[in-house]
Amino acid sequence: MDKKNALRAGALAAGTTLMMLLMSSPALALTRDDGDDPGTGLSVGATLGLYVVLPIVIFLAITGLVMVLDKSNPDHRVFKPGRAKAKA
Repeated sequence: MDKKNALRAGALAAGTTLMMLLMSSPALALTRDDGDDPGTGLSVGATLGLYVVLPIVIFLAITGLVMVLDKSNPDHRVFKPGRAKAKA
């Protein structure tokens, strides 16, 4: 019975994906709308900086702030098995 449900779920997901792909036509992106005023394109360096480097820098900044401003009690920290801190 599980195989039948898995097959049904797979068919539903595939059918939904196919319908979404068929309904979204990329050819419509080629025609300009009234009032459309596109700007200049991004260079490769600007694209990589905006979509790769900037998110990594933001992630590292947030991680650093969390680590520096961490005020949690050392007794509540979780240690790896075998390295448990002995209570005095």
